[in-house]
Order: sequence, then C-alpha cells, then structure tokens
Amino acid sequence: MHISWQPAEDKGYVIVQGDRLQGATVKVWYVELYMGPESHSRWPGATIQHTTRLVDADANGQWLKLRCALDDGVLIDHEITVDADVIDFRSTAANPSRRDSDVAWGAPCVIVDDFTGGDAESYLSKCFIFLNGQLTRLPVEPWARHAVETPGQVWCPRHVNRADVEPHPLSELVPDNGLIGCFSADEESVMAIAWEPYQNLFQGIITCLHADFGINGLPAGESKRLRGRIYFTEANIPGLLDRYRRDFPEHDPGRQL
Repeated sequence: MHISWQPAEDKGYVIVQGDRLQGATVKVWYVELYMGPESHSRWPGATIQHTTRLVDADANGQWLKLRCALDDGVLIDHEITVDADVIDFRSTAANPSRRDSDVAWGAPCVIVDDFTGGDAESYLSKCFIFLNGQLTRLPVEPWARHAVETPGQVWCPRHVNRADVEPHPLSELVPDNGLIGCFSADEESVMAIAWEPYQNLFQGIITCLHADFGINGLPAGESKRLRGRIYFTEANIPGLLDRYRRDFPEHDPGRQL
C-alpha cells in the first residue's frame, strides 16, 4: 500500500491505495473537525476551527507528517505510516499556549464508497460494529433518528460522556469495543478503524465511517499522545479481532470501568 496527501482548502485528505484495496481508493478527511464539550447538542457552536498542513512526505508513499493548528493554540502533530496491511497513526497533541484548551475530540473521516462499491444508502449494509459479542451489520434496531444533525448513527462507549459525541442521532446501544469497519464490494476483504483513546463510533452521511479520537481537554503546557490504525485484511473476523485486541489492550471492557 501507499499513501499521499491531497490538500483541500484549509485541510485535506490522506489518500490510501494499493493491492490490499483491490483497485479501490480510500480517502481519509484528516482531520475533518475538532470539537469541544457538549458537542452532541451544541452544534456547530462546539466546533474549534483548525487547519491541517503537510509537514513532510516520503517519496515512495510510505509515510506522511501532518500538523493540525487549532484556533485555541493547540498543535497536533501526526505521523502516518504504512505497513503491509495497516495504516498506522501516531499523534501528539500539545498546548504551548498559556490557557487551557477544552478540545474534547477529533474526527478523522474515512470515506469508503469506492471500497464498498456502494452509495450513501447501499453502503450501509456493508458496514459493521460489534454488539453482544458478535459482528453486527448495519442498520441495527433500535436506530436513532433525531438529533441536531441528521442522518447518521453514533455509538458511545460506556467510558465517554454521552453529551460529548458527534451531533448526529445517538444510539441507545453500547458497542462492545472501539472497532468499526466495512466489507469490500466482493465481501472478500474488510477495512476496520480503531483509535486510542476513542470517543465514539459513527456511521456518517458521506459514505464514511469514524472512530473519533478522544482528547478530553488539554491544560496549558501539557501534551497527550494518541494512536490509531486502519486495517485492510482478508474477511477473517476472528483474526481481525485478535490483532485489534493486541494493538489496543486498553479497549478491554474490564479496563474501561
């Protein structure tokens, strides 16, 4: 696989291509937005404006370095690297200013229409989360339909305040873990996303999926580390789950209580 940067206005996209994607292209809007507290109801007022710029890139498409500059002074540096079947994200959020930041979370938006072969409606049946110990395809009942922004569906883990998530319809269902993904058009491959810390899972309105990363505020002079992965594997769900659990042991439900 290889990655490249496609600038767009004051942000841009990480473009993922390669044999693992079976000729498809996956675009990651990076980062779509950053939000403060009470974001589920305080839209768009909780938005913290930012820009994303390319700092450096590998000529062979094996890594990128990006920087997000938030209007409140927070800087978030992202190192994105390619492995055989995974895109790895390592990020450091730092607050060099003299005032505390209330940035709660950020939203990398993974656009999967080309990978799933679906449009804004038909791609939904390719998508999945994990509920009650098993992979569950979308849509799933009950399906929330009301919020300040519609449509879409948000799933909030137990360790996150339900007021501090995406402003889209919020499901009463609680996911088993922080993994969200989709099957390829031919059902032979899967793409799955995870972040630590993670804020919520989200099925969006532009054939996209999110595992939004959590920040939970950043005091003046302090920093926090974040990490994420996008997996591109064969449709071997037990194997995918084994890797996810090794990569994100913090997501064990017993450690989040």
